[in-house]
Amino acid sequence: MTEEERTREGAESGAVRERVAGIGAGAAAVEARELATEDMILNIGPQHPSTHGVLRLRLTLDGERIIKAEPVIGYMHRGAEKLFEVRDYRQIIVLANRHDWLSAFANELGVVIAVERMLGMEVPQRAVWARTLLAELNRVLNHLMFLGSYPLELGAITPVFYAFRERETLQHVMEEISGGRMHYMFNRVGGLKEDLPLGWLDRAAGAVADVRRRLPDIEHLVSGNEIFLARTKGVGVLDRETIMQYGVSGPIARASGVDLDLRRDEPYLAYGELPVKVVTRSAGDCNARFQVLLEQVKVSLDLADACVDRLRRLPPGPINQRLPKILKAPEGHTYAWTESPLGLNGYYLVSRGEKTPWRLKLRSASFNNVQVLRELLPGNLVSDMVAILGSMFFVVGDIDK
Repeated sequence: MTEEERTREGAESGAVRERVAGIGAGAAAVEARELATEDMILNIGPQHPSTHGVLRLRLTLDGERIIKAEPVIGYMHRGAEKLFEVRDYRQIIVLANRHDWLSAFANELGVVIAVERMLGMEVPQRAVWARTLLAELNRVLNHLMFLGSYPLELGAITPVFYAFRERETLQHVMEEISGGRMHYMFNRVGGLKEDLPLGWLDRAAGAVADVRRRLPDIEHLVSGNEIFLARTKGVGVLDRETIMQYGVSGPIARASGVDLDLRRDEPYLAYGELPVKVVTRSAGDCNARFQVLLEQVKVSLDLADACVDRLRRLPPGPINQRLPKILKAPEGHTYAWTESPLGLNGYYLVSRGEKTPWRLKLRSASFNNVQVLRELLPGNLVSDMVAILGSMFFVVGDIDK
């Protein structure tokens, strides 16, 4: 082949390669135009199985990935804070125990502690220890609900039956002492409504022992499940800095390594005399939040046993303080906060010397905890949204207080 022929063949081959390259670039451009997506707005709720009430999430999606999340609250606003202003200090208890319907005793407890501080009132020892016992039993009831419902949201139906079996065991003793299954109305300013029934401490101790003995059934059913681990490990990681910025508290904060629990750090009731173990994890993901909740049940059962032992040793005595027919708090203001099952609950009470509070501001745990979703959800897939949302352990009435 002559030099001229070789040059001509090379030129033709180059032209072919350019045409092929051009065709490939055009095909890629067409493919890119076909795969290009527009942002889509997706509403989760306001009624959805994983929202524990009437909550709406407005998600902006790029394909299957969340790029923006906006919690929309207020659909079941209770207006409790405004209603407090037209009811006296005895009547507000019935309103206070309803915003977080899973933590009714803890809610009413925070209100009466705030009023007692305004009055400078000392509560009888028997009432202090009985309140502590009932608060821990209420904490276990709250956690068992989430320990059963969270796997249910991920597709596992069996754990909720185990959890409700344990809840019923404790509900029996709570119902016996107060007459209510959810809204106990057993706290009073100055103590409790009435003394413990004869033999109730033995029945309470038996219920605690039964729950402790059967709790591993739930743990073995869920914690080692491959599907549950795949859906929760490394999913929805919440870092410590974000927790501090949004005021997240309770089990969710402790799952990210925030070692804070008012029962130990600023003791109230009888917690200063109890060995309160604070359960923490460092992963900050959905699985860590579930594990913290599970371990906290064991801690609360131990604290309940300690309270029962102390109540058995206490001599007979009053369970409350005698109050005037018309109870008026002195003019001033105070702030009381408690470690409720879902996190920090704060009660800012302002009085002008009347029988009704001039202002009673609630700082509810769920309100702060759910706001962090706008930081937590972006970057995750829609399929992981339910797993993350369920692991935030909130009650919507506690948000829409």
